[in-house]
Amino acid sequence: MEPLTDGLSGFGPPDDWPIGRLFSIIARMSGPVMWRLVEQHGTSPAGFFLLRALTVQDGLRAGEAARQIMVTPATLTSVVSTLERNGHVERRRDPADRRAVRLHLTDSGRGVVHATVAEIGADLARLYAVDPADEPAVRRFLLGLLDRFRAYTDHDGDPTCPNPPN
Repeated sequence: MEPLTDGLSGFGPPDDWPIGRLFSIIARMSGPVMWRLVEQHGTSPAGFFLLRALTVQDGLRAGEAARQIMVTPATLTSVVSTLERNGHVERRRDPADRRAVRLHLTDSGRGVVHATVAEIGADLARLYAVDPADEPAVRRFLLGLLDRFRAYTDHDGDPTCPNPPN
């Protein structure tokens, strides 16, 4: 991953950036950081996210699983094959529709999720640590931003909506 300021030197030092730019850069970096954390715990990101999805809803069809974890069906096929080979997932025919194949989490897969979630949780707690004195202000900012984003996306940016974003 490139350092934060690569390609951004024209904006000056990060200490002088507006909050919006800081937030945007951090948001952009959060995905790759999360993927790297997952990889450090011995699971591919797509594999981990599929296992997580199956802990919530076991027996997903492949197409539905691909949409949920935001990968292509071809990528999902490869991920499922690896997870199946490692004993974490099983493919089973749907008894109600013999043409359909459903993905099921095994006990081994549950163990991977349980162990990895705990480890990643500790990593994320360190990354997102906020000084307790700053937490109320950070929380107010993020909750306000969430509300403004929801208002904007709930109305697709329509300026005639009852509560348009400012």
